[in-house]
Amino acid sequence: MSNINISEATIALIDSLKSTTGAYGLAGTGSEYKIVTEMFLYKFFNDKFGYEAKRDEVYGERLRTAEKWDAEYDKFTEDEVEDLFSYLPHSVPRMKPEHTLSHLYNSATKGDFSTLLDATLIDIASLNADTFSVTTSGKSKVNIFFPLTTYVTDTQKRDEFAKALMNNVASFNFEDVFGEKYDFFSHIFEYLLKGFNNASGGKYAEYYTPHAIAQVMARLLVGDKSDFRGITCYDPSAGTGTLLMALAHQIGEDRCSIYSQDISEKSSEMLRLNLILNNLSASLPNVVQGNTLTEPSHKENNGVLKKFDFIVSNPPFKLDFPEYRDTLAADTIRFWAGVPNSVKKVDPNKPKMAIYTCFIQHLLNSLKPTGKGAIVIPTGFITSKSGVEKRILQRIVDEKWVYGCVSMPSNVFATTGTNVSVLFFDKSAQSDKVILIDASKLGEEYKEGNNQKRRLRDFEIDKIVNTFQNKEAVDDFSVAVTYDEIKEKGYSLSAGQYFDIKIDYVDITEEEFNKRMNNYRSMLKAQFEESHRLEEEILKQLDSISFNENVGKEHGDE
Repeated sequence: MSNINISEATIALIDSLKSTTGAYGLAGTGSEYKIVTEMFLYKFFNDKFGYEAKRDEVYGERLRTAEKWDAEYDKFTEDEVEDLFSYLPHSVPRMKPEHTLSHLYNSATKGDFSTLLDATLIDIASLNADTFSVTTSGKSKVNIFFPLTTYVTDTQKRDEFAKALMNNVASFNFEDVFGEKYDFFSHIFEYLLKGFNNASGGKYAEYYTPHAIAQVMARLLVGDKSDFRGITCYDPSAGTGTLLMALAHQIGEDRCSIYSQDISEKSSEMLRLNLILNNLSASLPNVVQGNTLTEPSHKENNGVLKKFDFIVSNPPFKLDFPEYRDTLAADTIRFWAGVPNSVKKVDPNKPKMAIYTCFIQHLLNSLKPTGKGAIVIPTGFITSKSGVEKRILQRIVDEKWVYGCVSMPSNVFATTGTNVSVLFFDKSAQSDKVILIDASKLGEEYKEGNNQKRRLRDFEIDKIVNTFQNKEAVDDFSVAVTYDEIKEKGYSLSAGQYFDIKIDYVDITEEEFNKRMNNYRSMLKAQFEESHRLEEEILKQLDSISFNENVGKEHGDE
């Protein structure tokens, strides 16, 4: 099956699941994403287990040669099941015979099917808890599956709902994906998230980073090296993991370990799905749900922050956090540039505290001495003249940590009009110049719902990457400047402030010059005459206006 056909089939599966949730009144509810993603993942588990079991050296032939592998698997004894489990790679989900989709589907005609489906999902979650759970900052485990049919409030309709969900997944097969090395999950995952992420959804809004920006960040951080081994990648505001996935693909999934933290339960669940789909389930123990700023979970045994090879982040830009602002401010080592001042009145719809400045400092504190990082920030930061922002700018330039800045096109995010830039850091401070790129004029416009958006095309991504890597100076696009030059410009990282102002001169004859000047004089004379006429007309109109003594008398007599 081709890459396109697999993508289309997978999208059709997602659409059918959404259609079912909509038919039972769950469209747009907080439970819809759980139902869709869990059934999607259950189907993935079923097919992944079958694919790997059929490849096993001991039991594979028995399953491969059977007319239906799952029907043959139903005949396995408990000892044979445990024996098969012992041969499978750790990252492969474990499924008992009664867990398979076929076994469950054949039980759909029995009574109380909704209870059976929910119990099966919980049993699979328990069986795979050590491999596929994520943890909270309080060290609690969050299992991968939860009961689904209980979201339907009418108990009489739950069996019908459960059967509809099973019908959705029964006709689809993931095995073509396992048999080929197709990297299409990033696009599928973006589609899966539509409608589930709301960038204006309150505290720690869950942004979905555009794939193009993730690509630019990953390619510029990693470069073209292919000899990486044992690399650690971290995102302190991971969201659904778009940046981490792009980074892992650039490095090689088998050459890196993923670490993450995010306060959102929904984002952490999506990130877990993203890791599983992208063959990175070995990193699931490193996924933490919790507040990175108040409770950073990735630490060494002595309590200091763990240091990483690569860090990427697209943090929330503004969020009011007066309840723990003073706690952060007291940690002057970690937040060496300070933290934003508290607001007098919190407005959830208009947060004012620039929380991204805390994430910049946390990122820099978490890099190895040879580590590199990239962070998405509001473009206004790169020309800051005061406060925490200015202190951060000064230090990253003085220490030579910043080695690049790319200002992106406007409207690259669907639900925010904020212009964004990406800062690139190298803790080894080996660069002698900083490459500044103004990509704001790139991209093509398109409409998504009611939102006017702009996206980078592949050739534009290549232009940014090649220009950055070669530190090329391109008219009105890029410039490579020294750290001293940046200091002279007041620590500005805006490319436009370093562009040369060019005046185009056109050779003309004396006759042409005189002709143009005469035309200008005639035009100005006519405009002056019109101006005087208008002045006289206005004065005449003013002279004709007189006071009316009768105004208001009629009303007063009533």
